[in-house]
Amino acid sequence: MSLPCYPQYKDSGVQWLGVVPEHWKVEKLKNVLHIKKEVVGKNSADYTLLSLTLQGIIPRDLDNPQGKFPAEFDTYQAVEKNDLIFCLFDVEETPRAVGISDFTGMITGAYTVCHVEKSNNPKFVYYFYLSRDQYKAFKMYYSGLRNVIRKEVFLSIPFPYPSLDEQTAIAAFLDRETGKIDALIAEQEKLLTLLAEKRQATISHAVTKGLNPDVPMKDSGVEWLGKVPEHWMSCRLRRYATFIDGDRGIEYPNEKDFTNDGIVFLSSKNIVSNQLDLTEVKYISEEKFNALNRGKALDGDLIVKVRGSAGRIGELAKFDAKKIGIETAFINAQMMILRVRENILPDFLCLISQGIYWTEQLYVGAYGTAQQQLSNEVFANLFIAVPPLTEQELIVNFTKSTISKFDSLIDATRGSINLMKERRSALIAAAVTGKIDVRDLAAEEVAA
Repeated sequence: MSLPCYPQYKDSGVQWLGVVPEHWKVEKLKNVLHIKKEVVGKNSADYTLLSLTLQGIIPRDLDNPQGKFPAEFDTYQAVEKNDLIFCLFDVEETPRAVGISDFTGMITGAYTVCHVEKSNNPKFVYYFYLSRDQYKAFKMYYSGLRNVIRKEVFLSIPFPYPSLDEQTAIAAFLDRETGKIDALIAEQEKLLTLLAEKRQATISHAVTKGLNPDVPMKDSGVEWLGKVPEHWMSCRLRRYATFIDGDRGIEYPNEKDFTNDGIVFLSSKNIVSNQLDLTEVKYISEEKFNALNRGKALDGDLIVKVRGSAGRIGELAKFDAKKIGIETAFINAQMMILRVRENILPDFLCLISQGIYWTEQLYVGAYGTAQQQLSNEVFANLFIAVPPLTEQELIVNFTKSTISKFDSLIDATRGSINLMKERRSALIAAAVTGKIDVRDLAAEEVAA
């Protein structure tokens, strides 16, 4: 959709803003909103607890809590409908640093709660700040190690200022158009979930039932696993692997030990979709590496995440020395090495780890609240079904070929979602800075 520009523009006087429509003003944020600080005190029970998330401002359920909660909420701030909530610290690392509230409630005092002046449309102000936050475009205003935007600096940020009527028209246009894009994204995300489920089901069937539908079956002895091929071994993982933590002694590397090259120091972020991703790695010197006793990866080892958020634990990847071009590596405290024995293929165990039964067992064994963890004992007691080596190889080759089709569809769907998100961001940025003129389009929608 090609959208018109305004008839005439002028220099905004702000380098990052560029030109704006000739009739727009450029004001400081302090003329647009003011910072509130109304503490709920002992009345916190009368307020709905709110959180700032990627989905915006959402209520949290105190009856079924997830994550950490304070002992009391006396220091939390009151929030009214249409208030804007900003996170002005750790801005670069925060996925969403702005939200507009559809609720009356309370939110942590760490955030900055603002009320928009009556001469402005809260939704327009929200869209403006969101357009900058999506690209983390306020870096010039950060200070300190935690990327803080000080409140006095925040209030001095320039703001492109059309009339209230025009702000309302732009906000209505963006509500409508982003709503359409969000609906398309939701459909693609449903497809992504369905593809991921079918992919996992395909793997789960292959590693528990095999490829021959006519093979005689037997009871595995494990209720949730059911029947497995008669000639397969059903037992705990300790029979097929040993479990190696990283060296956690006084020689464990810290920030001062990292170098520009040397031995790779693996972290959980280096495991992506069951593959080792060495795009971003840290290094330690050979001298430091040699001073360590455990946690040194060998060719064919499986590296597994044992600590992290829900959905991230238990994912593993094969350390394939030839493929990744390094001979060894050291694992950090969030990982563990599974060193397989000769009677199981690393690739077969890697497939098992992508199945439903592996995931379900790990979730039962995980402990911790803020950050889930897995112990060596949990892995040692995992039940798996294992065929002979020749059959393992057949299953690996067939399943890899089959799931590659799912992976192609998943990649294409993710690409489509990313493109729609980019278009959404670009549309918001163009509208709130006056690069496109949507006034007539908003009016047409109202007339329709």
